[in-house]
Amino acid sequence: MGRFMLSLRLVGAYSAAFLLAATTPDLAQAREIVAFSDAYSSGTVVVKTSERTLYYVLGSGKAVRYPVGVGRAGKQWTGTASISGKYLHPAWSPPDEVRRDKPSLPNVIPGGSPSNPMGAAAMTISGGEYAIHGTNNPGSIGGFVSYGCIRMYNADVLDLYNRVSWGTVVVVTR
Repeated sequence: MGRFMLSLRLVGAYSAAFLLAATTPDLAQAREIVAFSDAYSSGTVVVKTSERTLYYVLGSGKAVRYPVGVGRAGKQWTGTASISGKYLHPAWSPPDEVRRDKPSLPNVIPGGSPSNPMGAAAMTISGGEYAIHGTNNPGSIGGFVSYGCIRMYNADVLDLYNRVSWGTVVVVTR
């Protein structure tokens, strides 16, 4: 009888953990395949800052849609660039603009540190100091929150990381 009760408790604990994991937005529950009629080639990353949405174009009228956090007022940018680097658990050095606003930040925050704003992965974007990256602050997804980078839930950035390669076209629109 004691083993049976212990087994039930373990099943209950595992069930509770699974339910929590299944309902946590950081596990990319908002990511979905949607209809997409914009004229971009398959494999293109399209960020619509006004929607706070990133699309990975699959082709045949479909895309994977991810919720994102985007640049604050005055920090947004638009244009076409490409993925120039891919990094898992990247270290982060605050850019000059961030350092001016927050001089107490260290020169480098190691990858994997809870205070590292890059999260689980980052893909740098050519032509600037911007990246598409995870976040240690999932509550910021859906907002105008960054200095121009595109923030994603950590599970979503890992999903996108596995879909893109160096040179993937990134288009950022309002």
